[in-house]
Parts: sequence; structure tokens; C-alpha cells
Amino acid sequence: MVILLGWMLALFPHVACKTHIIKCNVRDPHPPLHKYHQSGDVIIGGIASHSFIISNALTFTVEPPQALLEELAVVTKNYQHILALAFAVKEINENPELLPNVTLGFHIYDSYFIARGTYHGTMLLSSTPERFVPNYKCDLQNNLIAVIGGLDPLTSLHMATVLDIYKIPQHCYHNLENMKGHEEFGNTDKLSRWTWIGLLTMDLENGERFVQMVVPLFLSSGICFAFIERFLKLTLVTELKDLLQQGAKIHDKVMGSTANVLVTYGESYTILFLRWLPYLSEVEGKMEDTRGKVWIITAQMELTSLVYQRTWDTQIINGALSFTIHSNVISGFHQFIASRNPSITKDDFFIRDFWQQAFACVFPSTVGGEVDGDICTGEEKLPSLPGAFFEMSMTGHSYSVYNAVYAVAHAVHSMFSSRGRHRHMVDQRGLSFQNQQHWQLHHFLRNVSFNNSAGDKVSFNRRAELVAGFDVINWIFSSNQSFHKVKVGKMDPCATSDQVFTINEGAIKWHNWFNQTRPFSVCSESCHPGSRKRMKEGEPFCCYNCIPCPEGKISDQKDMSDCCICSDKTYPNKNHTFCIPKDISYLSYEEPVGITLVFSALSCSLVTLLVLLIFKKHHNTPIVKANNRDLTYTLLISLLLCFLCALLFIGQPQKVTCLLRQTAFGIIFSVAVSCVLAKTVTVLLAFIATKPGSKVRKWLRKRLANSIVFSCSLIQAANCTLWLATSPPFPDVDMHSVIKKIILECNEGSLTMFYCVLGYMGFLAIASFTMAFLARKLPDSFNEAKFITFSMLVFCSVWLSFIPTYLSTKGKYIVAVEVFSILASSSGLLGCIFSPKCYILLLRPELNNREQLIIRRI
Repeated sequence: MVILLGWMLALFPHVACKTHIIKCNVRDPHPPLHKYHQSGDVIIGGIASHSFIISNALTFTVEPPQALLEELAVVTKNYQHILALAFAVKEINENPELLPNVTLGFHIYDSYFIARGTYHGTMLLSSTPERFVPNYKCDLQNNLIAVIGGLDPLTSLHMATVLDIYKIPQHCYHNLENMKGHEEFGNTDKLSRWTWIGLLTMDLENGERFVQMVVPLFLSSGICFAFIERFLKLTLVTELKDLLQQGAKIHDKVMGSTANVLVTYGESYTILFLRWLPYLSEVEGKMEDTRGKVWIITAQMELTSLVYQRTWDTQIINGALSFTIHSNVISGFHQFIASRNPSITKDDFFIRDFWQQAFACVFPSTVGGEVDGDICTGEEKLPSLPGAFFEMSMTGHSYSVYNAVYAVAHAVHSMFSSRGRHRHMVDQRGLSFQNQQHWQLHHFLRNVSFNNSAGDKVSFNRRAELVAGFDVINWIFSSNQSFHKVKVGKMDPCATSDQVFTINEGAIKWHNWFNQTRPFSVCSESCHPGSRKRMKEGEPFCCYNCIPCPEGKISDQKDMSDCCICSDKTYPNKNHTFCIPKDISYLSYEEPVGITLVFSALSCSLVTLLVLLIFKKHHNTPIVKANNRDLTYTLLISLLLCFLCALLFIGQPQKVTCLLRQTAFGIIFSVAVSCVLAKTVTVLLAFIATKPGSKVRKWLRKRLANSIVFSCSLIQAANCTLWLATSPPFPDVDMHSVIKKIILECNEGSLTMFYCVLGYMGFLAIASFTMAFLARKLPDSFNEAKFITFSMLVFCSVWLSFIPTYLSTKGKYIVAVEVFSILASSSGLLGCIFSPKCYILLLRPELNNREQLIIRRI
């Protein structure tokens, strides 16, 4: 991305802002080895990153020699950046409409990837060619208007330190990384599931800034880092031992990690180091790991190769995905670079070293004595070079250089057009340009907007950055080391939110190790629906175990952090993957349990009615009259109502049935138990009254029994009235007791009053049982007391069993338990008390006489 840097205040106040013109013959004492000049009325400067000067670190015990042996390593691919600048100047000079009657020239120097070379080359740009006098121009031959460079951030920073003093505009063609695209690579919807990645950066300030920028972005997108490694920067003096040790360490970390995706950030030449990794590991005596990785290469980095890496295996980066600065086909550029030849190219001091290292040959004139190796003829063809050494199509960085030159030309055109000086320049070219101040061009550069020859729009945003996006390129290496770049996606910051990042996954060719299946890079396998993630203690959040969802919860997606609770009207399926609507449930008349209970209630009611009719038919017989027949009829009628009362508990709960079922049952059952208590008391008093002189006889009248029944029943009626007045039962819906059911029920309102009603009936039952138990051995006729004892024993057993069963049962079966308890206890009273008497009345009528009654009492 081309970046327009603003100017700064002068760093050194003693340097005059006005250019001084003097005559001098001082030459540069250390002229740079690599330079490329073309004269013109207006000069564009360029700082290229073309060569490394490599020296071995030596320890001296005596004074060192005057010069040390240095080796030059050319990054041959970067030569295209120089050619892009020269080609753009050529096109502009051939265009009569852009800068008419004005020729554009350039001065290009090599930075050698070091600060010393950058500062030296930048100072030379502002000085007279061949005469290096800082802060002065010795003649009018250097009308420097702007500078293009550098390739890497540090190079640009070092250039700005000098150029800011003179307020000379600077165009940088390195890339300020836009992390939106890299973040999207972890998006499952965009590509593969890449949530577990490694990060490699160069150990520089901008590398650390990259880490601080990218880590929060990735973490917020659910992406974790298996490791973050920093590798050394290649410097003028490189310690081979340190390089070997670190390279082997990084290789082991990369190949030993479970992360299949690696994000790499570095300078333009970082790929040189990556290609070293397998060999550095071998030097350390370790076997090379053939495990494949998906390398995500940031836009600053290019596939480059040094001369001695020509035959090195490239499989380590095969299938890499690279963000590249957007480029387009520029007409004529291919022919321009194909015509380059060191024998006919003048003033280009880059090309000979480029040619020798690109084609692995030597020009005889550059060495003395016998030549060891191939001889360069100068007729070698650039298209025959592998892609790692040189590309014929314009790269992203070269495209940025090309656009930067045109941006300067358009700005110069606008600057002079605004002052109407075109005609004046025809006669006084040099003086007109010399009178222009560098800083005046900044305003016009910021407002540049044009379409280049490829049809792409070139303009700058508020941050003086070129408004452009990235292409996503798939690096493919064939078995013969040939290199192909396939565009598989793009990132367009001007597109709509859903089109900012697009990628064609089907067009990607992965590393051979993946067998062309889509690679995954996760710390833990996905948790399937029906389970959730549980973090592993002490590890990143991408590493987890999968545990099933608990009862009542579901997870309907992969990798859910927690399970969801179904709504009140739904419940989880067997696999806990989705919610199923609950069925409505209540004790209905149609289901088997309801039918059975209804049949039992009606059958018991019919039996009770028959017993009542039998007793009514034998109304005046001694056995009916013996135990207060009115009390007997009251007991039978109350039992009949108890059986019928059970029907109130069956069917969908309604407001009326909810109000009546417990209160009616409580009162009616209390009447029945009160009758039993009254009969028991009558038996005891009857025995006591037979003793001579007993005063109890007067209590044997009917009013005693009636008083017992009335008073005991009245207390229960008061309890029920208080219940209905304070917190009456009401129809309710229970969503939670049974997971798969919505229970329609009667809410008891006040559980305290409910248990008071049941407790009072229990009290009456226990009182009756106690009285009957005490009277069980009395010489009573027909063993009335024994029968009452048995009946109350059954009654108490039923209701004592009812309480724990009631509390442990859920749903409609709670109602079934209560109905069963009503029917069982009522049947116990009916059977134990009245079955012996019915036996005599129907089958042994001869025992139903007064004489027999007196004999039994004696």
C-alpha cells in the first residue's frame, strides 16, 4: 500500500531550510555500489532494498586489517521494484498530456537493508550526484521533488528522519497491515475451522506492535495461540551459531505443535529465513519433519530466494496463503523488463549483480583470473527464471511503486497548473523548478485522484494511505520447483460488510500432507450438539473437554459454552439436541388409571347403597337396633358420599372442582370417622352401664352419639371454611415436576390448611382406633369393637402410607394416590364394620334375635 507521509519540523535547527547553491568539486568518499540515475527536469528519488552485505563476526587480538572480506547477497526479486519506477518514468515522459515539455528523471540508491545504507542513500538523494556535501547542492542538476521508498517500515523510518528535515515528500510502498483480513481466516463461515494457530514474528519493534495488535483481535474472534515465536533479524553481521540454534528451536516448535495454521509477520525478505528452517534443523542433527502446515503470509512478505537457495526444497511453504497488495496488469511492462540486458543498459549499476545471482553465473570482468563456474553471456532470458528469483508479472510492491510515481507526476502537474506556469517553464525550466519549495507539493499529493493505465483508481484517504485492498494468493509449488500464484480471494475495504472478505475455498490447493482435504487447526475437537465445552484448567480457552448437557438442558449447536434450558412448555429430547413440546397431562376419565378409579368408586358406592338398603329393610331387627341405627345410617351415607367424592379428583381441574375436592372430602370423611368414634364410645358406655349402680346409663341416649358426630364434624367444617376464606385451592399448571409433561392440577393454596385437614382426620382416626382397641375384648354382641378396631387399623395404615407416597409422586399420579387412599380407607370401614352384620342379616337370620344378643353379651 502506498503511503503518503506528511512532513515534520526540522530535527536540527542549525540546518537552513533554504537550499544553498555553491560550486564544489567534493566527491562522495564512499560512493554506493548500487545506483541507477536518469537525468531530467524533475527528479524522483528512490531507495531500493536490493542487496545484503554479509560479514562474519570476528574477534581480533591484534589490529584488524584495513578491509574485511564482505559478501554481497542480492534479493533478485526486488530488482523489479527498480524497474517499475523506471518504467513509470518512461511512460510519463512519453505522455505529452501529463507533464508537457518537462522530462522526469530519477536517482535510485540501495539501502542494503541496513540503517547505514539507508541514511547514506537518502543523503545522496538530496545532494548533487557524484558530489556528497550534506545540506548543500553544488549545482542545479538535482531538482529532487519526491522520494519513493522504502520497502520495509524501518527503512521508511530511517529515510523520514532525513527527508523531514528538508520537507521532501516521501512515498512508502511497504504495507501497513490491515488485520481485518487475517482475523477473518478464523471465521468458520469464511473458510476452515482455524481456532488454534501459531504466530511467528520478527524480533523488531514493528513485529511486537503487530503482536499487540493482532492478539486481541484474534482472541475476540475465538482464536487461540499455540505459541508466539520471535526470530532474529538478519543483520550486517550475523552470528551463525545463534541463527542455527534459533532456527532449530523454531522448527521444532512449528513442527511439534498441534496447530496446523501459522500466521507469519516479518519483513519482505522473511521467506528467506522460513526456507532455512528445515536445513537449520538438519544441521542440528535432527530429522526433517514432513508434517504439513498452512502458512498465512502477511502482505509485506514476498516469495524470495538467494542464489544458494536455488535448489532448496520449497515444500515447507507449499500451499501457503498470502495476503498481497492488490495489483493489476500494466500494458507494456512485460516487454519492458524482458528487454533488459546488462550489455546495453547504461547507468544501471544494479543489473550486473542481479544478473549474476539470478542466473548463477559470473561476468569475467568482475573477477580476476580463472572463472569458477558458468559465465554470464548477457543473453540469458528473464522469463526463464523461477518465480522465487524473478517474476515477469508486476508484483504488489512494484504496482505500488508504479502508482506512487504517477501520483507524484499528477501532483506536480496540478501544482504548476494551479499557478499557470506551464508556458513559463518552456523558457526557464531549471529556474522555475528550482524556485519551487518541496513542501508545496504536499497539498497536491493529498488530493491526488486518477485512474491508472490498468483502470484502477488511485486516491488517498485521510491517513494519506492509498485506498486499496488485498488479494489472497495461494502459493503452489510443483515437483520441478516451478512456482504458481493463484488468486483465491480478496479483501475490499470499500465493499459491503458481508463482502469485505471473500474467498473461494474450492480453488485452494493445500499442502500435500493434507491429501487435499480441508485442513483443520483446533486444540480440541468440536463438541457435538447435546454437549458443552468445559475448559481445561491452565490452558487457553480453545482447549476444552466435552461433557453431556445435564437433565433439562440442550445444546443445538457445536462448541456451545453452556447448555440452554428449554422453555416451560418444552423438554429436551433423548440426545439433548432440541426441545420437544410437552404433552398436557391430568387424571382423565379416558385413560386406564382414571377408568379403573371411576369404576372402583362407582362400584363401592353401589355396594354402600346396597348395604344401606339391607339395613333399611331390616330396620327393626335387633342387630340393626343394637348400635344406634341412626348412627349406622349416617355412617353409611357418609361412606357413600366419600366414594362419590373421589370422582371430583378425576378429570381436568376446574375452579369448582378444585374448591370442593379437598374440602368436601375432608368434611365428609370427618363425619364418617366421627360416626365410628361415636359407635366406639357407645360400646364402651354400654358395657359400663351394665354394672350395678352405674350412672353412665343416662349417657346412652342418642344425643351423646349425635353430639360427638356433630361437634367433631363442626371442627373440620371450621377448618375447611377458614381454608376457603384465606387461601382457597385453584386450578394451576405445573411445568417442572415432570420433564415431558405439563401437569394440570389443583393448587392447594395453603399447604398448612391442607395438612391441618388431613391431620385432623388422622387425629379422629387414632382416637377411634384407641377407643376400639381398649374395647376389643369386651363381651360385646357381634364383636362390634373388634370390627371397629380392624376398620380403623386399615384406615390408619392407608393414610400413613399415603403421606410419603403423596410426597414422592409427581404429576397426575399424585391425584391417583389420593383417590386410591380415599377408596381404600372407605372400603376398609365399609368392609370391616358392615360385612359381618350383612352376613348375619342375609345368611344367618336365626342369629338376628334378642335372645341371641343377650346370650352373646353374657
